[in-house]
Amino acid sequence: MIEQSVPVLAKALLARRESLATAESCTGGWVAKVCTDLAGSSGWFERGLVTYSNAAKQELLGVSAQTLNQSGAVSEQTVQEMVLGILRHSHAQWGLAISGIAGPGGGSADKPTGTVWIAWAGPGDWLVTRCYRFDGDRDEVRRQAVETALRVLCERLRELA
Repeated sequence: MIEQSVPVLAKALLARRESLATAESCTGGWVAKVCTDLAGSSGWFERGLVTYSNAAKQELLGVSAQTLNQSGAVSEQTVQEMVLGILRHSHAQWGLAISGIAGPGGGSADKPTGTVWIAWAGPGDWLVTRCYRFDGDRDEVRRQAVETALRVLCERLRELA
């Protein structure tokens, strides 16, 4: 549950004196919203960018045009460049990036609706990218993406505690 992950994330980041920055596409800032819903989040949430268009991904995060042309916005390469870009353009130690097809349209045979790529990066050159296939309508796909992004980050911080 999102509501349970955010306080865990906050506590872990505050204990480490580190912060999080996010780069979101299909979730439209939902991760940033739930993080900043928690009072005191300015102590651990550094910034969030909604880079919905390819132009925004390029201009704000440094995603290459070649990556977008060859792999598409919903790809491992793109979310990897997004998460590394948000870390380069922030003061945060931890980053996460999400790009996907929330639907109801926009899917294809190789990238059906519900396909979401998530990338996480953190200290010690930790970088993970994963592809998910979420079921449900647009809101459900987006919610599952947010929940998954936060859960994996919490798991990583728990491993380091």
